[in-house]
Amino acid sequence: MIASFIMEVETTGFGNRLDWGKREGMDGTNEAQDGDFPAVERSRLQEMLSLLGLETYQLQKLSLQDSLQISSDSMKNWAPQVPKDLPWNFLRKLQALNAEARNTTMVLDVPPDARPVEKESQMEEEIIYWDTADDISADIYSFSELPTPDTPVNPLDLLCALLLSSDSFLQQEIVVKMSLCQFALPLILPDSENHYHTFLLWAMRGIVRTWWSQPPRGVGSFREDSVVLFRAPAFAFVRMEVSSNSKSQLLNAVLSPGHRQRDCFWHRDLNLGTNPREIADGLVEISWFLPSGREDLDIFPEPVAFLNLRGDIGSHWLQFKLLTEISSAVFILTDNISKKEYKLLYSMKGSATKYYFILSPYRGKRNTNLRFLNKLIPVLKMDHSHVLVKVSSTDSASFVRRIRSIVAHVARSPCRRLSLEEMANAARKLGLKVDEDCEECQRAKDRMERITRKIKDLDAYRRDELRLQGDPWRKAAQVEKELCQVQWAGDPPEKHRAELRHRLLELRMQQNGHDPAWGVQEFITGVSSPSLGEKQYFLRWMEWGLARVAQPRLRQPPETILTLRPKHCGAVDFSEALWPEPLGVEHFLREMGQFYEAESCLVEAGKLPAGQRRFAHFPGLALELLLRGLPLELIDGSTLSTPLRWVTGLLKELHIRLERRSRLVVLSALGVAGTGKSTLLNTMFGLRFATGRGCGPRGAFMQLITVAESFSQDLGCDHILVIDSGGLIGGALTAAGERFELEASLATLIMGLSNVTVVSLAETRDIPPAILHAFLRLEKTGHMPNYQFVYQNLHDVSASGPKPRERRQLLDQPSDVSRAAAQMEKQGDGIRTLADLAFCDPERQHIWHIPGLWHGVPPMAAVSLGYSEAIFELKRCLLENIRNGLSNQNKNIQQLIELVRRL
Repeated sequence: MIASFIMEVETTGFGNRLDWGKREGMDGTNEAQDGDFPAVERSRLQEMLSLLGLETYQLQKLSLQDSLQISSDSMKNWAPQVPKDLPWNFLRKLQALNAEARNTTMVLDVPPDARPVEKESQMEEEIIYWDTADDISADIYSFSELPTPDTPVNPLDLLCALLLSSDSFLQQEIVVKMSLCQFALPLILPDSENHYHTFLLWAMRGIVRTWWSQPPRGVGSFREDSVVLFRAPAFAFVRMEVSSNSKSQLLNAVLSPGHRQRDCFWHRDLNLGTNPREIADGLVEISWFLPSGREDLDIFPEPVAFLNLRGDIGSHWLQFKLLTEISSAVFILTDNISKKEYKLLYSMKGSATKYYFILSPYRGKRNTNLRFLNKLIPVLKMDHSHVLVKVSSTDSASFVRRIRSIVAHVARSPCRRLSLEEMANAARKLGLKVDEDCEECQRAKDRMERITRKIKDLDAYRRDELRLQGDPWRKAAQVEKELCQVQWAGDPPEKHRAELRHRLLELRMQQNGHDPAWGVQEFITGVSSPSLGEKQYFLRWMEWGLARVAQPRLRQPPETILTLRPKHCGAVDFSEALWPEPLGVEHFLREMGQFYEAESCLVEAGKLPAGQRRFAHFPGLALELLLRGLPLELIDGSTLSTPLRWVTGLLKELHIRLERRSRLVVLSALGVAGTGKSTLLNTMFGLRFATGRGCGPRGAFMQLITVAESFSQDLGCDHILVIDSGGLIGGALTAAGERFELEASLATLIMGLSNVTVVSLAETRDIPPAILHAFLRLEKTGHMPNYQFVYQNLHDVSASGPKPRERRQLLDQPSDVSRAAAQMEKQGDGIRTLADLAFCDPERQHIWHIPGLWHGVPPMAAVSLGYSEAIFELKRCLLENIRNGLSNQNKNIQQLIELVRRL
């Protein structure tokens, strides 16, 4: 039967080149068995690391903080010139979610002072791509020819070398950013030097995806989950010896709806010639198809995982063995079935996995293939439908539809469905290393589970465990606000001030009478760990653990990910929740802050001796988290107030820690929730501000970015403190109610602290009223940050920015908001415009129009190249303004502390 099936296609032609590219076995890959050529194999990884300048990061791994430093290169958009530029260029592009991060142009033999390049066409260029070369001769000489500084590096080698040189947290960041770019992700990382391979479970934990879930009966809805937790059928594509068909190109075609080509897996037909892989053979990549709920785009009705093994299964039998144990079906691409491969496949006897062969018989040994296939059919429980033949005359679209129908049929039938956690268990049984099995990670996970196991009801947990928050903190914040108001009211009655102080002292004494609850004590122990790694692991585990126990979030179509606004934008009581705030790490840190605040208040009033303080070390603990990249709360989102003693205590600790490198620039982003400001900051600087659908933390958060010492003198600062206003600002003009007055005051506080402010707007020409009032108030003081207005196009990817005349109209056109704001701030009855208000010169690029975030329809959409490039230009402008002194005078931390107190 198999013979007649192959005979049907034999008449279509002999020896023609196939649609799917040249044979995969002749691409220059290393086909050696493990243990062959040991002297060369042992040195290959070290040669690659040396070539890329990564050999110094083998003992002390490259950290996330190292990759986020601001340097002179942060302002340049130049092509790498030597191989040592490649890792940093890749990290910069990936941080910016640049869709071209995998295609790196290297301009060789250019002296360093020639950067940046203006006329690239006059210089020699080498294109580096992510797959193997076509030259057959490369396969012959790949064992003896190691890369040199004058030859290009295979980007899969670059990825593997970079991951092997990075700590767990940078690995996780790389994988998360690759996921946002819709790149195939590394699942099994090979290490030929040390002869072990790593299953990257920890690196995948940071990825959360949303997709349309349609039950057999009932109404469909969007589901959100971590990729390591949800179960899906997996389909592995592997090569046996030589194949005339490209796995990666076939996989991309299967994943691409209609004529919209997706290049999740990079393949050789996209390149212009690349060196053979040196260290990346044995790499296993994974990508998912996720349905969107649109019939014209959904290839499959449920999530489906696709796995791709780089290299030949004979040389990477351990990886292939794992794939057969975790996949619902395995597609084997080959031209020849040799006796050795036949024996390997025969050993799979009894496997529950379904096997499919994709053959190109004209390059293979037809009779040998038939003999082995006939023997394998009963062993692997196959029939003729499991053998597919693809030759040059085969219609590519029809072949892809056939592969999809097989995948859909297997997925519909009872089949193996595993989560990544379950796949990792299978990897452990086969002897593969799993990245999160280190002791520090497991101790941190155990502590997280002890805390979250006791959270049954969120409201009850907040009431019983986070006792200093809620009503006690709200009442204290209200009294402190009244104290501040009477202090600025001229000559307030001393009796009234004394009453307020007494009431505040009573509230603080009540707070100080409590001890930290058990869960808070466990959290404090976790962040007090002497092991920096364990501390970081614990924080990540807490973020994920709390997200799992939190109440279900509102599910919305992915297209609205940046457009939802809070339910209430008017004048409501400031204690009323804008939206259900999920329990997060910030609540535990708020509790620590309130213990510190209450104790500090009593010490200031002489009610508690300084020697009896128990919580004086809390700001130091929080500072460690800030320095390791955790956003800390500047303004409490539950009370819309600033815990002044806590914030100043934190800044004092920062001043002590930074010592001589304490010059700061404060950069803030303001805007209504849902306008994309947090995503903008994260893309621009690689930060970790919460993003989502208007249901995340409501407070204003800050993160610290280090400026490289080699660039700090030129830029004029040592660090940049970035403040994200979160969901503090409402979008509706209201009467001068309590809520609105608080919003305006907080916007004034954030802008008053800032050297540079980015105002994020969406689909409206009106500035949010609270921000408009902040501009008016600051204008009175003469303190005006350098500002940039960013209009983010939330839907149309291709929309271009306005012309100069249109930009002038945006600034000059008055609105009801500007008229009302001027009257409320007693600025006169004249019509105020944005140009009048902020001294805005449209020719100086104060107005930016950013294209839409997504290219395509989520969840399968990638970040648009236009968005990434526009964000880079905005970043370059902001840094240029800081360097040229166009922002307000830079501060040291002591000045910032005083400014916080005054504002």
